[in-house]
Amino acid sequence: MRGLNKIWLEPKIALATNYHYNKRQLKEIKTLVEIHKNELISAWKQHFNR
Repeated sequence: MRGLNKIWLEPKIALATNYHYNKRQLKEIKTLVEIHKNELISAWKQHFNR
């Protein structure tokens, strides 16, 4: 079964929704988001021309 989640990047990293990820997986996802936060925000802004 695949998981799905939504994470807010601003004003701080926060889990919005989670389906089928356990605590260990969520911790790993959060760590990756923290490492790549600036890249994710930049890509989002570029995609939406902001």
